[in-house]
Amino acid sequence: MAEMLKIKLSIANRVYPLTIPPSQEEGLRKAAKKIEAMIKQFEQSYSVRDKQDVLAMCALQFASQVEQKTLDKEHVNEHVEEKLIALNLVLQEHLSS
Repeated sequence: MAEMLKIKLSIANRVYPLTIPPSQEEGLRKAAKKIEAMIKQFEQSYSVRDKQDVLAMCALQFASQVEQKTLDKEHVNEHVEEKLIALNLVLQEHLSS
């Protein structure tokens, strides 16, 4: 079994001990920093003091970003597929003449 790393992340004034593969440490620490920054932004912008509400807003923000990237990727894939079909038709016409 690969060696695991024990780390502690602080989010919304709570410490979360985690045991993770070392390859995940950087991503988790960056995510925790982004969450902390977003918490501060929501608390300042919307005068929200309830940590549960702020964390729910953070979760919604991150989830919507993931969903939007998925939708954008699907749109790009559809566009690429259309271009490949058109290119294939041009090649077929050229090869059959």
